[in-house]
Amino acid sequence: MKPIVVLHGYEAVKEALIDRGEEFSGRGSAPVSEKTSKGHGILFSNGNRWKETRRFSLMTLRILGMGKRSIEDRLQEEALCLVEELRKTNASPCDPAFILSCAPCNVICSIIFQKRFDYKDQTFLNLMERLNEMTNILGSPWLQLCNAFPILLYYFLGKHRKIWENNVYFKTYIMEQTREHQATLDINNPRDFIDCFLIKMEQVKR
Repeated sequence: MKPIVVLHGYEAVKEALIDRGEEFSGRGSAPVSEKTSKGHGILFSNGNRWKETRRFSLMTLRILGMGKRSIEDRLQEEALCLVEELRKTNASPCDPAFILSCAPCNVICSIIFQKRFDYKDQTFLNLMERLNEMTNILGSPWLQLCNAFPILLYYFLGKHRKIWENNVYFKTYIMEQTREHQATLDINNPRDFIDCFLIKMEQVKR
């Protein structure tokens, strides 16, 4: 229903994505994601907002140790927890998918919230369950149909409603963490991504 340009061959793709990457850095619309994120965030924003958010995020991740020894220490710590969790299975048959997904999520949580969760922590289990549910729904044929025909989002009940419910849950949790960070914020000693974001907000206000 929309005009599409297909690039074929190495030279054409290189010219578009590398030589003229700035001009081709935009992305198509995904109505389901846009309604969920309101055009914010790295994944679903566009234009200058996306560039600013991406630039800030990359800079902050470097400050927090991405690519340095400090992040390696976090990964090794989580790897030890993962091995210990696998040991608890006593070599009995099990589906390792959940345990293996907990490890990278915990590393991300340690960067964003400066906190890792026990794999049996109920808050962590709730976050993981809703994240997995959203991932499955976003990849479903129904959501592809809704992106092609956005009017379906407003006149039909469907899985997309669950995405919005889960999104509210995530936003509520993150806002709780943000309020806790604001109460103990030290602008000279940022602890994690949220601290860096709060400091940046204050700088922009000035």
